[in-house]
Amino acid sequence: MTAETEPTTQSTGSCCSPTGACHGGGADVQDVQIEPTESVTAVYEVKGMTCGHCEGAVSEEISALGGVTSVEAVAATGRVTVSSKAPLAEDAVRAAVDEAGYELVGRAA
Repeated sequence: MTAETEPTTQSTGSCCSPTGACHGGGADVQDVQIEPTESVTAVYEVKGMTCGHCEGAVSEEISALGGVTSVEAVAATGRVTVSSKAPLAEDAVRAAVDEAGYELVGRAA
């Protein structure tokens, strides 16, 4: 009888494949590609914010816009910093601020 050289499959019940390659360890790390995340940040001036409630209302409305990743409103300065995946249309930001009950002056200088 001659020995055959066919690969045998082995069921290990672990994270390793039948060929012995580990799927959960460092061996496959080079195959992982991480897409760079770019963010666009814009600072707006909003008129009428006087307290934390105002900040929350403006932040909530702007956060609902598509692509927005973060919003920071500061009543003391009237500034709202918005980070998004792509530039936002100023009309959309204006509508969100209006919906919150405040006035968008425009981009801060």
